[in-house]
Amino acid sequence: MSARGPSEAPEGSPAKPGRRVSASGGGAPRAVINVDTSIRRALRFIVPYWRRLALVLALSALSTALSLYLPLLSRDFFDRALIGRDLGTLVRVVSLFAAVSVASFVVNVVSGMRYTRVSADILFDMRLELYRHLQRLSPRFYVRTRMGDIMSRINNDVGEIQRIAAETALAWVGNVLFLAGTIAMLAWLDVRLFVLTVATTPFGIWALVRYRTRLEVEIGKLRQRSADIGSFLIETLQSVKLVVTSNAQEREVGRFRERNAAFIDSLMSMQLLSYLSGGLPGLVLSAGTGAVFVYGGLRVINGSITVGTFVAFMAYQMRFLPPLQALMGMYANLATVRVSLRRVAQILDEPVDVIEAADAVDLPSVRGDVEFDEVTVSFGRGGPVLERFSFSVRAGETLAIVGPSGSGKSTIADLLLRLIDPDAGAVRLDGRDLRTVRLADLRRRVALVEQEPCILHATIAENIRYARPGASDEEVSAAADRAALAPFIESLPEKFATVVGERGMALSAGERQRIAIARALLADPDVLVLDEPSAALDPTSERHIADGYESVMRGRTTIVITHRLDLARRADRVIEVRSESDQGRTTARPWFGHDLSRV
Repeated sequence: MSARGPSEAPEGSPAKPGRRVSASGGGAPRAVINVDTSIRRALRFIVPYWRRLALVLALSALSTALSLYLPLLSRDFFDRALIGRDLGTLVRVVSLFAAVSVASFVVNVVSGMRYTRVSADILFDMRLELYRHLQRLSPRFYVRTRMGDIMSRINNDVGEIQRIAAETALAWVGNVLFLAGTIAMLAWLDVRLFVLTVATTPFGIWALVRYRTRLEVEIGKLRQRSADIGSFLIETLQSVKLVVTSNAQEREVGRFRERNAAFIDSLMSMQLLSYLSGGLPGLVLSAGTGAVFVYGGLRVINGSITVGTFVAFMAYQMRFLPPLQALMGMYANLATVRVSLRRVAQILDEPVDVIEAADAVDLPSVRGDVEFDEVTVSFGRGGPVLERFSFSVRAGETLAIVGPSGSGKSTIADLLLRLIDPDAGAVRLDGRDLRTVRLADLRRRVALVEQEPCILHATIAENIRYARPGASDEEVSAAADRAALAPFIESLPEKFATVVGERGMALSAGERQRIAIARALLADPDVLVLDEPSAALDPTSERHIADGYESVMRGRTTIVITHRLDLARRADRVIEVRSESDQGRTTARPWFGHDLSRV
């Protein structure tokens, strides 16, 4: 059989998409993202809701029109009602003012509530796509990416996008409409005063642009410092026993202080730039207001404009600055959301290693023949974990796999569940390449008990029932008995309803392992893969669970990855995984019961 190098794709396998990587460290996702791509992706989430957003926009336009009408009433109020002593005009103006104010308030509330709901729906779609994409990424991604970075993107970045979308986007639309209407009214009332008003605008815009790039850079640094703190907390709290027993509490507190100090430095720098980019342009524009007061007052004294017109103009002038200042101040929020969109896009653009073929076939039944054919797998950390590795398991056979730590035994389990794909070679089930079958069918037919089992913060029954949520209480109890859990569960006051705590911390390592075994047995698979299933068990419990899975899997295929001598000897056949570096391959040699302490 011809040998293939690690970089060659096996015949018929899907090509792996290329990726561009950045040189940034910190364990963050490494795909290089273009900002325009991130914005286009955001628009893709918005388009399905365009009808609801169009209604919100129409309501916002109506609210703006009503608000713009109010200052115009002041002209008639002064010129006709007060100076002209017209009681009818006074009543009409006051009545209109009250009616328009109430109508504007109602429209604003309706518009705001509808927009808040649609923005929440849009952002949930984004978070859902991110969550689904994370489910599809292979262990390779999680090996190189810190959990704190992932959680920072799911919680902080998507949350920031949602906050700005809910609070800022509608305000931005309203301010743009109001500013445009105000400019039109100012120009209509008096062109010369309008020119004086907008004369300082270019200087304000220059001040905004001056700090734009620096602000985005500082926001990116702030997000990374926040992710560093999250990663530190997750790592040290998960290792709290090690920290305490090593008398490292104060050392870790010191490291926490260092990370917090770096976060505060970034926060202060970002806040200063936010003030400069938001407040300084408004300060420049305020100078124009003083000039309008002086020039307009002189024109009223000279009689070139009426008091009512000047008051109406000043009313619009006062309304010209707030939306302009708000739009400039919103740039900090827009810069923040651009950074968040880039960080979310870094994960969404992570290529998925394991992709179900468009013409994937169903697995209505499985005999259980397993074959590894010249399989090479690398995690990008030096040489291959498995290199041109081959072995086979007959249907109904129990095969034990032994070998030294780091020889790739656990990788065999990941390949069988197609959590990863080989870089070269093929893994077959009943003669079918796993890349040609439906993933859901494969993972229904093949079950895995991991070396470090995942236990959810739920009851014992919910943990056992996770792979088969419809299983009866009797089936759950039978699976627990086969996994040597029955005596332990009977000793608990709440029995199967006992909550096991975060990551099963209320349980011992052996109890967590037995729950995982019970969960796999309840799934009733055609092929069962056990990765060090008795590592945390005493000999009696080991024999009990071995009896349990042998009775359940009689006539079906079982693969046991183990260092335990007694467990290996119960198998029909045992192979030893060894790296033959001089031959450039990993071998699966028959094992004849040597002392397992050496492997």
